Amino acid sequence: MITRRFISYIGLTAIVLTFVFGLGCESDSDDPYRIGVMESLTGPGETYGTVSNQAKQLAVDEINAAGGVNGRMIELVVEDSKCGAQDAITAYNKLTDVDGVKIILGTSCSGAMLGAAPLAEEDGVILFSGLATNPDIATAGDYIFRTSMSDAQLGVDTGNLMWADGVRNVATITESTDYAEGVRRTTAAQFEKRGGQIVGEERYASDVTDFRTQLTKLLTANPDAIHIAAQSEFSGGTVVKQLRELDYNGPIYAEVVVVGATALEIAGDAANGVKAVVADLDPGNSTAQQVISSFKEKYDYITLAWYVGSAYDDVYITAECLKQTEDDQDADGFRDCLYDITWSGAIGSNYSFDENGEVVGLSNVVVQVLPTGERTGDNQGYEVLGPAPLE
Repeated sequence: MITRRFISYIGLTAIVLTFVFGLGCESDSDDPYRIGVMESLTGPGETYGTVSNQAKQLAVDEINAAGGVNGRMIELVVEDSKCGAQDAITAYNKLTDVDGVKIILGTSCSGAMLGAAPLAEEDGVILFSGLATNPDIATAGDYIFRTSMSDAQLGVDTGNLMWADGVRNVATITESTDYAEGVRRTTAAQFEKRGGQIVGEERYASDVTDFRTQLTKLLTANPDAIHIAAQSEFSGGTVVKQLRELDYNGPIYAEVVVVGATALEIAGDAANGVKAVVADLDPGNSTAQQVISSFKEKYDYITLAWYVGSAYDDVYITAECLKQTEDDQDADGFRDCLYDITWSGAIGSNYSFDENGEVVGLSNVVVQVLPTGERTGDNQGYEVLGPAPLE
């Protein structure tokens, strides 16, 4: 017969063991800091979601090799947000409900970010993106931050560029996603503000591979130029290629996706001379150049270098805030750290975040795609023409 005294003895022994050996403690000082990651490892944003994830791992490996943060390692818990709102919600629920993370780096795509942001805001979970650019993210909440510049700025810069180049009427073709539509909307608004006219608009679903019907309609309007806003490099490169196959020889304007390495490979000679407004790494920034060199050495390729730098910086900023809070569950402390921080890294010097979690202190440049014979891994296939034109 088991007596109450024996039960009490067992309970007391358990308490002693817990005290002496730390059994049942919520965490150990040697446990890694666990940080969530949501990137588009598949879907329309696969190319840049993958490089973003790889850049984050590169940064984590460097930090851990140097001793971690306050002696503790960083561990990334990665989920595929697939460049869509519903998939991002699924990934978010897995990371928060199952893995218990309170700090998430991502997402790659604007639609995914806008899908998960309301949940993160309600739960008090940090959502910190290096890639998502839709203007609506600026008002998504107090726990939402990004190092990627808003499409609002990209649109202003692209509208100004086309106007400065003498374009007075333009036709647009846009992938039906939050990111691409944000680019088109803000670009068209600025171009019309300058006095330009939009003479044709076409949109396409992400699973479309033949754009000739839409492009033929646009060309009947006899535009001075075509503007492309794509979510995936595959569609962006194909649109450029098919435009030239339809004997369109006029100027083409775009954003970073259309001049990515995969897009240029698909487009081939058709991409020669395409202009785009992008965020680009400064050749004079030693941190940026070291990141690119390390990324190439580790993964044996490079594409969309600015997003590599942005994702890389996000991890180092995260490490700095963890150094201050010493707690990967302290989302409020992490949020306050981001509001207060000024950072110099791969994507720029002395940049910070405003009251909406928007990055400030960065700027775009204009690039032009080089002839195929002049494209290399080092120049990413284009030359930088200079800063984006001001209004």
